[in-house]
Amino acid sequence: MQLLKVLARVLEYPTEELQQSKDALVAAVLEASRLPRQNKEQLLTCIDRLCDGDLMDLQEAYVGTFDRGRATSLLLFEHVHGESRDRGQAMVDLMEQYRANGLEIDARELPDYLPLFLEYLSTRPWEEIRNWLEDIHHILGLLGERLYQRESLYHVAMDSLLVLSGRKADRQELAQLVASEERDDTPEALDKVWEEEMVKFVDDQGSSCGTGGVVGQRRRELEQTQTIHLSDQLMTDATPRPAGRA
Repeated sequence: MQLLKVLARVLEYPTEELQQSKDALVAAVLEASRLPRQNKEQLLTCIDRLCDGDLMDLQEAYVGTFDRGRATSLLLFEHVHGESRDRGQAMVDLMEQYRANGLEIDARELPDYLPLFLEYLSTRPWEEIRNWLEDIHHILGLLGERLYQRESLYHVAMDSLLVLSGRKADRQELAQLVASEERDDTPEALDKVWEEEMVKFVDDQGSSCGTGGVVGQRRRELEQTQTIHLSDQLMTDATPRPAGRA
């Protein structure tokens, strides 16, 4: 399903390659039969901004959006299991799911990274895609609302995924929930997390911070988990962009 590949590209760190793929991305969105017109228009606007904007500004905004704090993390299991042992088992299970379907593993990455997960889903039958998206619809709804309230263009990608899941979110309830949350991406919040990690430099067994706490756990995950590489390209033949669209 090409639309899922587009959404995976949109949610990845902005690059020159992404910007050069604009025509192919737009063509895939226009051809998507399962996405309503309003969502298509919003996604096309998002693609315009990502592909036509200043790359350094886009990269800075991306880091500020997804790499500071956990509320908008693109690591799915972080929203379900946090840093508990259950998350590790869930990632192992997901990795096995990838391997069972013949996906090549050739680099390091966490298997619950949303763009990677969407790449995997793009190779599966529609009913399986929908079931997976339905399973994570609550995460997609929260991420979409958090991004919306932070005035991030990326909220439209979550909205599109939620539509594909077939589940409707209670927007009013989500808005109230997110509005009541304490932001975790402010300088004060980030300083607090850093101070907590400093305290964990030496644990009860005398271990260094390189193997304990959130930072150590993330490092171990990155060292022990390999990326699922999907060998197929985003698009092989780019359809020309329709004339008349800004």
